[in-house]
Parts: sequence; structure tokens; C-alpha cells
Amino acid sequence: MNKLFYCLLPGLAALPLTAAAAAPQSDVIVSTAAYTWHGDTISQGEFFATAPDAETIISTYAAQPGYFMGIDKEWHRKNDLTPYPRLSTPNRLHEAIYNMGLDEMVNAVEPDTTLRTGKEWAGVWTRDVSYSILLSMAYLQPEASRISLMKKVDSLGRIIQDTGSGGAWPISTDREIWTIAAWEVYKVTGDRQWLEYIYPIIKRSLETDRTAFYDNPSGLVRGETSFIDWREQSHPRWMQTADIYNTETLSTSVVHAEAWKVLGEIATILGHKDVAKDAFAQSEKIADAINSHLWMDDKGYYAMYLYGRDNLITNPRAETLGESLAIMWDVADPQRARIITESNPTTPFGVATFYPSIPDMPAYHNKSLWPWVGAWWGLANAKAGNEQGVMEAIGSVFRPAALFATNKENFNLENGDIATELNSSNMLWCLSGNLALTHKILFGIDFQKDGLTFHPFVPKALNQPRRLDNFKYRDAILNISISGYGDKIKSFKVNGNAQSPFIAAKKAKGVMNVEIVMADNEIAPAGINHAPQMSTPITPIAWLEGTTLTWNPIEYIGHYIIIKDGKKIAETKATTFDASVPGEYQVIGVSTEGVESFASEPRSTRHEILVDFPFKENNKADILTIPVDVDEEGDYHISLRYANGNGPVNTENKCAIRTLSVDNNRIGIVVMPHRGKGNWDDYGWTNSVATHLTPGHHEIKLDFRPENENMNIARNHARINALRLVKSE
Repeated sequence: MNKLFYCLLPGLAALPLTAAAAAPQSDVIVSTAAYTWHGDTISQGEFFATAPDAETIISTYAAQPGYFMGIDKEWHRKNDLTPYPRLSTPNRLHEAIYNMGLDEMVNAVEPDTTLRTGKEWAGVWTRDVSYSILLSMAYLQPEASRISLMKKVDSLGRIIQDTGSGGAWPISTDREIWTIAAWEVYKVTGDRQWLEYIYPIIKRSLETDRTAFYDNPSGLVRGETSFIDWREQSHPRWMQTADIYNTETLSTSVVHAEAWKVLGEIATILGHKDVAKDAFAQSEKIADAINSHLWMDDKGYYAMYLYGRDNLITNPRAETLGESLAIMWDVADPQRARIITESNPTTPFGVATFYPSIPDMPAYHNKSLWPWVGAWWGLANAKAGNEQGVMEAIGSVFRPAALFATNKENFNLENGDIATELNSSNMLWCLSGNLALTHKILFGIDFQKDGLTFHPFVPKALNQPRRLDNFKYRDAILNISISGYGDKIKSFKVNGNAQSPFIAAKKAKGVMNVEIVMADNEIAPAGINHAPQMSTPITPIAWLEGTTLTWNPIEYIGHYIIIKDGKKIAETKATTFDASVPGEYQVIGVSTEGVESFASEPRSTRHEILVDFPFKENNKADILTIPVDVDEEGDYHISLRYANGNGPVNTENKCAIRTLSVDNNRIGIVVMPHRGKGNWDDYGWTNSVATHLTPGHHEIKLDFRPENENMNIARNHARINALRLVKSE
């Protein structure tokens, strides 16, 4: 081979050496079509990264020419790492990547003892810090974790949804990840005062969420996919932010299922039995809904979300964070968990944020892997017992960490580069995932409410003795050694005494020397769905010409699927379809390989009642009553035409929210997200709310109630100028 890597000699500059001087191929630890980790070196094409020692990484990688964010080619330890757990292993690259995670963690602790999101991103963001706490910050930075979480509580004592499409909550609805992170801090510290502080915040937030977006028949949770908060990066272009409110999403539903379970645990400890009973029941209800409505037997994983308007259909993409959390938090049973790890597509660089990608959209959430998501995937594979899945997940995190000499935020799955829409070095959740791979997989450390349990998962390729010294837990300092491989423990000793692999919190005191010997057992073989990075066909654009549905032809399409009222009714190779039977119609393009596009924007041929009126300002104090006469009894979908120029489409927090009533009977919530800063003449439709109407006169009322408080609190208003009723049958 003609590839190069660099070795630092004392007092000399970096010198190029041939690959033969690196570790031989017999030392291969993990290898894919894109890269190889062999010995103390990771190679990708012509580029190498290596660790001359445990405090240095040297890379020859060159970023895509012209990309506005450069890369580091070297990492050298800058901070004192002695207060933190020290890893010792024969593999220097592993040690160096681990130490870089600790070093960048110290960089991330701000003077006010909060956790900075990334080198380029100042401040504390709810989902970023919460996922980081769950991965490793709860036990490595418990005080900074606690203070950071306290920063994300608003003046009404609710968890803050600080970012998301159309004005944050309730378009983005994953704020409950805070709940799970706060519980993790308790499991680490055992601080009852912390438990009493977080309990009312969690209870209040979950009860508000249940009122705002749990009223759909499926039992799933509405809102944006957790963390994927650029709407065009993960949705068809026709979807408005009000449509995103209407989606029913895997990852966000899993987060809510776990959050209710956490509330039940806390309520039990604090003696609130009725609250605990309700919380556990709600958690089980959401988990059952996920398994009933999102599981796809033909693919072997959960669908990313349900989407549409009056009738929802399945987006059959795999979404890695959601699949991982479903495994970690037992939404998926063990059989399904294993199937997911064998079925979720894995590209040469690792698992995608979602798969397949969107064809006419650049890399960011789209066609990308975020290392912290890769870390969750590694944890999920370990729990499911997929050895090769664990190895490739670790490789997908270690490769970019080594080649970019920092914990970058995301990278492009087409070439492994960091040339995406936005990126950052020293990324909190990515460094947290890096550290979690060592602590939670190879040493198997797992925090419980009453102690510390150990479930090491050591692939045979990583069969080396390791030590983790100075690991702090409650009033103890653990020095942990582990040898052997497999997923079964042969012996577990504490201070020389054999015991079960559990350290009770009340007994965690002083120096505890933990010795783990694995059983050297062969882990049951499991497969991986290796797949190239791939995009779907583009989304058809469909329109009505009278009662004929017409759409643009798409190149390289095998056929089209016609959807009516959320159900497949026909296949055709034509570009028109008779839509004279009243219904809501969509078109899906299917490639010759059988890959489906997004569905086109829904087009309705159903009877509708439209009530126009001069625009009315709708502030918190305003009650808007709209009279309407209905000729036919039946089920109707109600929506309103509105404008909200209080903020941009992709951020801020001034989504307008109102309660909708018919004849003084509450039927649901309507949301009026931002449509662009100052765009008060740009009108769109709210989500639709279903109800049954009898013939005759009805009064439809829109009013503000306490559960309609948005994240801004002070600014919650919109303009409204029409009401629409669409008969379902």
C-alpha cells in the first residue's frame, strides 16, 4: 500500500512513514468498505489517523476543498484529566479517542457550570444537553448536568422546548427527554431533594403535553421527530409546520413513553400512588401504540412517522435514534430488538440518521450520521446481543473522532466528510457518546435507582485487558479491571470477594476494586443489513383538473401508487387518475428497485364548507366564535386559515395555540405556527380537528386556555380569516 501516516519522534517534526510501519492487517479490529481500524490506526482511502501516545492523535485527513469549516489535524491533551475515570488498554488509539472525549468535555463546562452545546454553539439546549446527560454527563459531570437542566425550566415551572420548526412547542414535542435525563441524574446521585424538585416540573409538563397533542385515535404522540428539527431535511417540501404538528413520530413517542414511566417511578418513591398508576398506564398505552401502528414486519423495524392531513400514511424510512431508543427503553421486546439490529440499513460509514435519504436535499440530518446517534445504536446493539453491530457502531464513532481529531457534530454518508450544512467541533452529545461506548458497553456500567449493575459486552475483536480507574459513584471510587470477551460474566469480585455484578448504592463507600472476568463465550451470531447510501425518488407534485388527479412524470419510475383517504387503492404507470369518487388523494412514485418516494400533497374532492371573513386578530384575551350551518350529518374535519408573522419558519418560540370547541364542547387543539418573520399576509391552514356534526346551526369557538401557553408566554397570537369544514364520508 502507498498510504501514509505520521509518527512523532521526540524533538522532531512529524515524519511520513509507509503503511507497513502501521499495524499489520492481522491487527484489524473492524473494517468496512469505507475504512479500517487496525491496531492504533484508522485508515480511509489515502488518509490515516494514528495515536503516537494516549494523549495525541495525528491525522492526514484533508477536508473537502472550499468547505467553510476547516478541520483539526492534531489533538493534544490540554486539560487536567486526573479527576476523571482513567482508561488503560493496550490499544493506544482507543485510549487517545477516549481521552480526547474527556479533554473536550472539560472544554464544554462553562464558567457558570453549565454544559456548552459545542464549540460553535454556545448555551444550553434542552435536547442536546439531555441526550448528553443520558449518555455520560450525568455521572461525569453531575453538578453541571443538574445546573444545565435547571436552566431549561420556564417561569411557569415547565420544561422548555427551546428549538424546533414553526415556533418550537407544540410542533417540536421532544422536550420530555429532559425528564429522562433528570431521572438519570437522580440515579447517579441519589439526591432526594433533586427528586422533589423535578417531580412537579415533570408532572406539569407531561399533563400539559397530554392535553396538547395526545388526542389522536392511534395513541401515538404528535410532533416533530426528536432532534431532526429542520422540517425540509426530513419531510416532503409540501408539508407546512402545522402538518408536522399532525405527524405521529417514532422517536418522540418513545421518549414520551419512557418519560411517563419515569414519572411513575418518581411518584412511587415519593408516595403518590394514584399518579404512579396513571403514569405507568399512559406509558404502556404509548408503547402499545408504537408497536401497533409503526412496526413494519416486511422491513423489520419501526416506521419513522405517520404523516398527511386528514388521513395519515406511513413514512417507511428507518430512523436510527428512534429504533435505538425503542430497544434501550423496552418498547421493542427482545425478539424485535434483535430483528431491528439486523434490519436497520448500515452504510459503509455507519447507520444513517434516517434511511433512505431525500434526493433533492443537502446533507445535514439528511444523508448523514451523527456520532452520538451512532453511540445510541451501539448501546442498542449491545443490549440486543449483536456483536458485529456493536463493532461497526463503535467504528462509526471512532473513525470521525480520529480522522477529524475532534468530536464533530455530523458527517456526510456519501463520502464520510464533514461538509454538511452546519457542523461543529467539540460537540457535547458526540463526545458524550464517545465516552459512553467505553463505559456502558465494554465495562457494562448501568445506573439503577438503587445501585450500579454491570453488563459488559466485549466483542471478540476487542479482547484485551482493560482498566478503568477513579470511576466515582456515590461515596465510592471504583477501580475496575476486565479481561476476556463475550456477553457473560465468569466471575465478579469486589475487593477480592466474589459477588453478583451489582453494587448497592448504600454500600458504595471508599475504594472498591472491581475485577470482572468474562466467560470467553461465543456471542450468538447476528446479521447486519449492509446497504449503500441511497435516496428515494423525488416527491410527485399532484393537482386536480376537475375530478382528475394529475401529476408530473418522474424519471426512472417503475410505477405510481394511488392513495385515497390514507389507503392504497391502485397502481398505475400513467400520470392521471379518476378522482371522481370523493376523497383525499395522494400519489407515491416507486422506483424500478421498489423504493418509494414521499407521497404528494393531499388533494381533496370531498364536499367542503368555507366560511370567509375579514381577518381577526386573535390574542390571548380574544374569543373567536364562528357560526356555521351544516346540511348533512357526518364526520367533519375543521381547520382555520391563519397568518403568524411573529417568527421564522425554522426557529423561535411564538407558535400560537388555541382550544377548539363546537357548541361549547371541547374537541381539540389548533396550532398556528410561524410562517416567516413579519409575514402577516402569508396565510396557511392549521391542523384539522375531527368531530361529528348534526344537521343545523353550530357555533365553533376558538379560545385561549392555560394549557395553550406557548414557550414564549408573552407573545401568543395570530390572524384568522376563514374556517373550513371538510366532510369525511
